[in-house]
Amino acid sequence: MLDDSDDIHPLFSGAPRTTEFKKLRKRIIRYAREAIEQYGMIEADAHDPGAPRPRWLVCLSGGKDSYTLLAALYELKWRGLLPVDLLACNLDQGQPGFPATVLPAFLERMGVPHRIEYQDTYSIVVDKVPEGRTFCALCSRLRRGNLYRIAREEGCSAVVLGHHRDDILETFFMNLFHGGRLATMPPKLLNEEGDLFVFRPLAHVAEADCAKFAAAMDYPIIPCDLCGSQDGLQRQQVKQILDGWEANSPGRRQVMFRALMNARPSHLLDPKLFDFQALARQTEPVAENSNEISNLR
Repeated sequence: MLDDSDDIHPLFSGAPRTTEFKKLRKRIIRYAREAIEQYGMIEADAHDPGAPRPRWLVCLSGGKDSYTLLAALYELKWRGLLPVDLLACNLDQGQPGFPATVLPAFLERMGVPHRIEYQDTYSIVVDKVPEGRTFCALCSRLRRGNLYRIAREEGCSAVVLGHHRDDILETFFMNLFHGGRLATMPPKLLNEEGDLFVFRPLAHVAEADCAKFAAAMDYPIIPCDLCGSQDGLQRQQVKQILDGWEANSPGRRQVMFRALMNARPSHLLDPKLFDFQALARQTEPVAENSNEISNLR
């Protein structure tokens, strides 16, 4: 994308022109492009001029991550590297104090096609969740169901979320510590009905980079604790553990993230992933060193 203010999408007008910010922006865009390509998020016929363009529903919460997601996708689209149509969507779930005008005003000002949906899921969650328990699980399920419905109504093939590298790591350890399984948020997922993809293009992007980018762009951030149920969450505990590891050994998060991309089923314990029953010893003698192997040839 050109950085000339006359030839830039409004989403990037006023962007800092410092070398540090330009490096940050390029890093985020590079990682987003890598994830989109590596996990096959663009349909094979999307580049065919005669085929209908895929449409993605880009979900915005008003947090730093979703703003970064929207900016990254628009830059890739601006560069001709993302042959899809984008529809931004915010789901107002009726949380007390939610600033309902912030995102519509921002998207109108930026010239971004969007849909604002109001569904009072907050009242349902308050009614169903016992006192003292967190709202997040039920709230998330209700939100996801509404987003799937909106995607179908708008003719979208994918729901696009702003989860980043640290979200994926935290989810892995949440499942490890509390769920008894090795699993996390995949960058690409097919929903249970099989008619919609769920994409996470920021899968390789660090949370710190999202925070720096959103702050530098001065996006109107909406807090994520409006429901008042965030204190003491298990995810916050996991985040604190990871923060401690990172402080003691800088770069630890990235090493652990690479491990998620380098799984060895034969060195785990799940017989559904690796056929341990079929392992068999060699019955012929094996040469003890390379010289013996050479002499046998």
